[in-house]
Amino acid sequence: MNTSGYLVRQEHVPPKARFPVIDAHNHLWGAWDEVARIVGVMDQVGVLCYCDLTANIDLEWGGGGYRFRPGDIRAFFTHAAGAYPGRFYGFTTATFARPVDQPLFEDAGAFVRETIETLREHVALGARGLKILKELGLRYRDAAGQRVRIDDPRLAPVWEEAGRLGVPVLMHQSDPVGFFEPVTPKNEHYDSLMKYPSWSFADPDFPRKHELLEQRDRVIRNHPNTTFMLPHVANCAEDLSSVARLLDHNPNVYIDCSARADELGRRPYAARRFLIDYQDRVYFGTDMPASPDMYRFYFRFFETDDEYFFPPDYDGTFERHRWHVCGLALPDEVLQKLYSGNILRIVPGLRKWVRGVV
Repeated sequence: MNTSGYLVRQEHVPPKARFPVIDAHNHLWGAWDEVARIVGVMDQVGVLCYCDLTANIDLEWGGGGYRFRPGDIRAFFTHAAGAYPGRFYGFTTATFARPVDQPLFEDAGAFVRETIETLREHVALGARGLKILKELGLRYRDAAGQRVRIDDPRLAPVWEEAGRLGVPVLMHQSDPVGFFEPVTPKNEHYDSLMKYPSWSFADPDFPRKHELLEQRDRVIRNHPNTTFMLPHVANCAEDLSSVARLLDHNPNVYIDCSARADELGRRPYAARRFLIDYQDRVYFGTDMPASPDMYRFYFRFFETDDEYFFPPDYDGTFERHRWHVCGLALPDEVLQKLYSGNILRIVPGLRKWVRGVV
């Protein structure tokens, strides 16, 4: 039992998830000294396996956001997947991890050939998918200074090659609506954008949100034999009807709810209906630093009907929040698919790698 102001409410915080969990959207960012701690957290809360989507990237925070540089995917296999068999798997960004202040390519043909060669090499080493950062479409430019769109026809062979190899492509395109609006107190993401100013794309030099989504959807339609994973409720958590249409029209698409529980939890009835209706198309991810409190929030959110509680911030802390949320109390059948069943179908070979799932 707890109180918030005059409100008396029940609290049901699961110490562990009701069913085994695979966190299919997270990042190690090359911080190999953190791996043992993360495994300890996973053991506490019932997370069997953790996906490092950027297994060939090193990252550091600063400048009102983050900066990244290419890393060596072999370090991931040494320090995470190899050191803890069955507990970690990784995606590669291939060559889509170059500093944003440099041209993504000078010769598009050579870049695509290099990307495909790198993707093949990393898949042979054990990478289970291709991760595309939001910088493609937002920040990356070619040598002529032109922004490179995700639906640039010169990149099409990359998406086709992923399909041929049988690995999914996880594309992060766009961000919350507020990230593209003026940074004023009227913006519901004002505090986030003040904390991380590099997350603001209000400058008209950036493409608009709808343009990024249209470009992404064009890629999906043009490559029906490639599986696409779209994070953060397809980066359209504010409009579940549009996500439903996307799923209805594109059977090669799956989504996660990472870092959007606050968006979903402020309209719990619609969110619950959506997750039940599309229970075969949604998989679990957090996209937040691993901690017992963070994971237990997600389990409480999906498993209970608790009301008016705080979600974590984008960085996994509980120091501030945008909205209170209500739990979704999903049926067990839906929880099992969400927590592990769906991702085991989406990612080839994963079922043989992860231990403790049926």
